[in-house]
Amino acid sequence: MTDMFVSLGTWNWLIFGFILMALEVLAPGVFLFWLGLAALLVGLISFGVAISWQIQLVMFAIFAAAAVPVWRRLARPKPDAIAASPFLNKRADALLGREFTLEKPIVDGNGTMRIGDTVWRVAGPDTPAGTRVKVVQVDGANLTVAAA
Repeated sequence: MTDMFVSLGTWNWLIFGFILMALEVLAPGVFLFWLGLAALLVGLISFGVAISWQIQLVMFAIFAAAAVPVWRRLARPKPDAIAASPFLNKRADALLGREFTLEKPIVDGNGTMRIGDTVWRVAGPDTPAGTRVKVVQVDGANLTVAAA
């Protein structure tokens, strides 16, 4: 058993690090990446400095433990990024108050309107195609429009 640890060399750490990073691709979660990075660091350091296998294992444990707070700090969302996109998961709310041109008429109070790459259901007074309308109410994926 100790022969295996004694034989831990630079290349073994580098191979181990790349294997862990490759496993991260198969099982994403950004956990194995940091362990792989810790193994790569130990391998790179052991290229320059001849150190015993015990110190290599301790270095790996320290680097792996230090990676957790580093990852938490890097993964934390920036408050400015959250405030900059208040309609990220509320696309319909972002349309409230905007004006659009109807491609198809609204007949019997119901119709559809293309906005960007999405076709929305619209409700409002009967309106011919080509008319400018303003979104006055949003209810889920349904828009209520009025003449602009």
